[in-house]
This record gives sequence, structure tokens and C-alpha cells, in this order.
Amino acid sequence: MAIYIAIQAFFDGIGSIPFAIPILKTLPWLVGIYLLKWFFGGARNTSERNMHSKVVMITGGTSGIGAEVARELASRGAQLILLTQQPLTDAFLIDYIMDLRTSTNNELINAERVDLSSLHSIRQFATKWVDNAPPRRLDMIILCASTLTPMGSKIAVTEDGMESNWGINYLANFHFLSMLSPALRAQPPDRDVRIIMGTCSSYIGGDLATISTASPATRSRGKPSTNTPSSEPSAFKPSTAYATSKLALTTFALALQKHLSSYKRPDGAEMNARILLVNPGFVRTPGTRRYLTMGSLLGLLVYLLTYPFWWLVLKSPNQGAQSFLYAAMEARFGRGEGGWLIRECSEVPYAREEVKDERVQKELWELSEKTIERVEKDGARIIGRKS
Repeated sequence: MAIYIAIQAFFDGIGSIPFAIPILKTLPWLVGIYLLKWFFGGARNTSERNMHSKVVMITGGTSGIGAEVARELASRGAQLILLTQQPLTDAFLIDYIMDLRTSTNNELINAERVDLSSLHSIRQFATKWVDNAPPRRLDMIILCASTLTPMGSKIAVTEDGMESNWGINYLANFHFLSMLSPALRAQPPDRDVRIIMGTCSSYIGGDLATISTASPATRSRGKPSTNTPSSEPSAFKPSTAYATSKLALTTFALALQKHLSSYKRPDGAEMNARILLVNPGFVRTPGTRRYLTMGSLLGLLVYLLTYPFWWLVLKSPNQGAQSFLYAAMEARFGRGEGGWLIRECSEVPYAREEVKDERVQKELWELSEKTIERVEKDGARIIGRKS
């Protein structure tokens, strides 16, 4: 058939073939769209690893990038523990886990309730996990859960009265990993333990000078506490809150790597826990959609009307998960000093040198510990008054 069409086009001209000219005019556009989609789709993970018997703990594993990471690891045989804020009896969560087990042919998928907006909830889970004897197996922690205040919105606060970006994106992860560090140190020396944190290029625009204004708010009036080091609470704005939380998380990640690496194991072996930070790029996650729509119906309408553009320039959740999978499975990350930053399935340098500054790391760590201590004391006093 193709030969006959070519002969007819040669002798009678292209115009003699039905729809040939419209097709030839449209073809360059289709090729251009395909190339743009390929370009914005980013790199694909080509590393593989046997994940059978590996115990992987994931936050944010029920939607967006986290759901894709969970599905890919489960399909490779990993035992998953999904940390979710929903009650374990929630119908959606039950259906989600059952569907995930069926689609991946993996029954080793379970959930534990951990509300990242509550430091008390984090402590409850981590204490129960660490107090287990003998120590539970833990090969990997993947932190995908995150929040992003929509454009034009007011500052939102967590259950503990902290700015939501700061409380969930940074302080919850700080508290969670600080509490679980004994479990990480207790893993056998021949085990490849990885802690993978999701970050973002926006950390470059973060400002750690404003972090004190994200400290606990007074529960009676809902205003920032006068005990915070900063005298200007308004400095912590929704427009920069997300970037600052990611800058703090990046700084803490490198500090935690030093903290783990300096630990002297009783068996004399080298520490085998390594930190990796992953920048997935711009992805069509529920959080991104909420940000772009400004959390309003009008914004949602505009988003739907412009969806072809977002479909073209933003990655799908599966494409965004590729760098996480690379960090989880690339063999070379099973050795070395840790503290790597991954983007497009390759290691990249840090754009902000102060994240490596030990003085900045120490000050951030101390402020975080004091904040958590103050929150827990306030919570204990409230519980005491109620009882």
C-alpha cells in the first residue's frame, strides 16, 4: 500500500492523495509537541535493585509522587509501611491498600497512622517503633509528604500552632527522623539503609532568618508567640514559606548525615545509613494543582482551561517518581559518605553553600529541638488542665 501511495505521489503529485497536505502540515506540530513533552518529562530511572525482603517506610504514599514510588517499589517485592494521617479504618485507605496489593501482587503492604501536623502523633508512632525488642528491620525511609500554601492564601497553622509549610515539610520530618535515629543506628552493618527526602529547587530562595516566626502560636489567640526570637512575625509569608521549609530540610538532612556518620557502633563497623535528597522537578501533583488554582473554584476553572499547557510542561507523577526510584535503587548510593542531591536521575551540586555550614546546621537543630520541647510542654499543660 505504501509503495502505491509513493508512486502516485511521484507521478500525480502529493495533492492527488486524499488528506495528504493537511497531514503534512500537521505532522511538524505533532513532532514538536512530542519533543517538548519528552524534554519536560525528564530522565528515566534505569537502575534496578532486588527489593524483596526490604522494609520501606513512606510518607505521602497514597497520592502524587509518593503513590507512584510506593507502587514501583511494591511491584519489585518491597515490604511497604504507608504512614498516613487517615484512620486505619478509613474506607478509602482500605480500598487503596487492597488495590495496591492486587495490582502489584504483593501482600506485604500495610499502613500506620502518623499525622505529620501533630508532633504528638509522630512521637507516639516513633516511640512504639523504637521500643520494639529486638529492633525492627528498616531498610529505607522515603519522605514524600509535603504541603504547599496556594498563591494568595493566608498563613495556615498546624494542630500545634505552627505555620503549615514549616510544621509539615520540615519540623515534622526533623522530629520523625530524630525519634527514629536509634532504629537506624541499630540496623546490622551489612544492611544498606537509605533515608530519602523530597526537596525542591525553591529551597534556593528560602530564608532561614524568618524561621523563628513559624514557631508555635498561642492557642488562645492564634497569634505568634512573643517568646520567639524574631520581633517581626509577619516576616514568615506564604509566598516564601515553602521555599524556607525546603531550605531548612536540606540543611537538616546534611546535619543528620554527619550525626549518623559520627556514631560509633558497638560492633566497630562503619555507619551504614545514608541520606539522599531528591528534587523531582515540576510535577502535576495534587499539591501543585491546589497551588496553581489558588484553592478556589475560579482558579480550578482557569486550570482546566489551560490544562493542555500544564500537561505539556509539568511531569506526570510517574515521571516525577523516577529520581526517587533512582535514589532507592542505584547501587553506588549503598556506599560512601551520603548527603547526595539527586535531580533527573543524577547527582547535582547544592546551589546554597550555607546548607553545609556547621554553624547554621547547629543553630537550626537547636532551634528545632527547643520548638518541639515548647510545643510538647504546652500540650502537656493543656492535657493537664482538661484532666
